[in-house]
Amino acid sequence: MRMQVGVNGAAGRMGQRIVNLLGEDGSLALAAAIESPDSPHLGRDAGEVCGLRKLGVPITTGLALETRLEVMIDFSVPEATLGILPLCTERRIPLVVATTGFSDKQKHEIEAAAHMTAVLFSPNMSLSVNVLFALVRKAAELLADRDFDVEIVERHHRFKKDAPSGTALQFATIIQDAMGEMEIRHGRAGIVGARPKTEIGIHALRAGDSVGEHTIVFSTLGESLELVHRSHTRDSYARGALLAAKFMAGRPPGRYSMNDVLGI
Repeated sequence: MRMQVGVNGAAGRMGQRIVNLLGEDGSLALAAAIESPDSPHLGRDAGEVCGLRKLGVPITTGLALETRLEVMIDFSVPEATLGILPLCTERRIPLVVATTGFSDKQKHEIEAAAHMTAVLFSPNMSLSVNVLFALVRKAAELLADRDFDVEIVERHHRFKKDAPSGTALQFATIIQDAMGEMEIRHGRAGIVGARPKTEIGIHALRAGDSVGEHTIVFSTLGESLELVHRSHTRDSYARGALLAAKFMAGRPPGRYSMNDVLGI
């Protein structure tokens, strides 16, 4: 019996890739495809929208009472995530939140939902990015108090709405935890003076169709260490979300992360 999966944001760029890859996995089945009320794809078959054969799953604004889901994957926008959250908590549907760009208040609402249902909330669904989180933490711990400056450079496509990326901010949080409280500076301009030691510089590039790149630089007088991740296609995020969905199905209420999925 295949696992019944719902996708919130099914007609978006990432949602379509998830539907495509989900169809290639014999253990998963698309059971619901949800979009915003103003989507031009409402009523159309999700398979056709994603360039596949008909799947018999229309794109809708909600979830029918008779539709049983084992997990919901949300790859949409913050407002759409908050829109689907009550449905998942009321019906105890485990939720994989792969959307980024949330405000602190919105993050708090998602965290609170974990009291009612299983919630996996991650700033990045890529398996290798989550491994890099662990490597950056280790590097920061080893280089703490050794006169190393830290800079983060991230690059994404021209359509990305939030900056810096949620992934870049997560790298900064990891470094702060390991090296002590440091001020985050978003870019520099003008006569800013010598670089303070207690600072993490974050620089956001937006150009073309770059899927996503992150470079974390640890540098001191005489040497530098750079840890780099590059995504070549969006499939790295979609495959991570599907692996997370398999992990989350049947989980009790609680807050989960990709570390749980990877056993880190």
